[in-house]
Parts: sequence; structure tokens; C-alpha cells
Amino acid sequence: MPVHKFAFADASLERSPGQDGDIFAGNVLDQRHGGPVTIGFGRYGPNQILEETMAVHDTMVILSGNITVSDAHGAVTAGPGEIIAMQKGDKVTIRSHDDEVVTAYVTYPHWQQPDA
Repeated sequence: MPVHKFAFADASLERSPGQDGDIFAGNVLDQRHGGPVTIGFGRYGPNQILEETMAVHDTMVILSGNITVSDAHGAVTAGPGEIIAMQKGDKVTIRSHDDEVVTAYVTYPHWQQPDA
């Protein structure tokens, strides 16, 4: 597989499955490209909340804004240049704050099946 470079503008953002808030994700590399992981970008509008049981291992790199992820063990808040790792099966609440949040993510295995 060749080396790839991606920018936020390369992602075709779609609303995250199962929710109607201002939360979007866009894969830029996934199973369609032959790799074992999905890589993409996410955007959370201000003051959004997403409650989720993680279906995959998800590593989220915060590019702008601040986001808090909480689970049964506590909460962590991360900002630009910081990483939050969530494991498959974790029950988490992801909360953006007063500003929009932009993230990059890597999931294993793939979190979404491509359209047929």
C-alpha cells in the first residue's frame, strides 16, 4: 500500500450513526483501501454529548478545541495535541465544550462497513 497524506478537507463528513446531534465523522482510509485500521477526521459542534459503547478500539487525536470523555472510572479532558484512547466495550460519554472540536481518529478494526 502506498504512503498516504490526508487533510481535514479530504474527509467527507457524515453524521455519526445513531445520533442526530452536531457530531460528524469522515473516513479517509478504511477497509476499501486494504489496510487493517480506519483513519479519519471528526467534528463535534459546541456543547454536544455522545453516549456510546465502543464497538472498536478508538484512538482520538484532538486537533482543535477541548473534549471530555468519561466512563465508569472517571473523566479525562484533552485539547490540541493530546490523545484519548477508548477500548472496545468501554461505555463512554464524549462531551464537547463551548467551542467546536476537530479530531483525527484511528480505529481497529474498522468501525463502518462501506456501502455495497
